Amino acid sequence: MSKNTTQKENKPTFVFDRKNYIIMLIGLALMALGYILMIGGGSDDPNVFNPAIFNAQRLTIAPLLIIIGIVVEIYAILYKPKAGKDEE
Repeated sequence: MSKNTTQKENKPTFVFDRKNYIIMLIGLALMALGYILMIGGGSDDPNVFNPAIFNAQRLTIAPLLIIIGIVVEIYAILYKPKAGKDEE
């Protein structure tokens, strides 16, 4: 065994590649944006009803962003980059 093969064997490897982490951050940002869009719409006075809680932003757009973020996270976990480019 030569010195070069010993160094190659001891090199730490990560489970995910850099591209996987970038995709994960995009999914996390989508989910955070979805949760931020759900904020608000409440009333300060419990006896007064505020219909802003039922607008399209909170009922449609925000949950869709959260679901899309979860799908992007699953894709990031399952994504396997091509082996030829990053090995050096």
